[in-house]
Amino acid sequence: MNKETQAISNDMGQLAEDARALMAATADVAGEKVSEARQRLAAALEHGKEIYGRVREKAVEGAKATDKAVHEHPYQAIGIAFSVGALLGYLVSRRCCRTRD
Repeated sequence: MNKETQAISNDMGQLAEDARALMAATADVAGEKVSEARQRLAAALEHGKEIYGRVREKAVEGAKATDKAVHEHPYQAIGIAFSVGALLGYLVSRRCCRTRD
């Protein structure tokens, strides 16, 4: 995992941990609104876990497919990467030149 993905994963874990701590801290508080809020928070946590799992699976599948394609067609991948880099470099240099005028 790269640093950004790891940071997002850590943040999601911290958010879930904080939500669980909040639920534990309000466990002894009576009241219909507090109980309802705790139930919504628990449902949101479960839904968030499901979404995170699906996104992670899709990202891993995409990375594996890309890796396979690059290994099967290395020269085409190099050519595409070079072309995209050259195009981006050209567009950025044009934009920089316009802002100087």
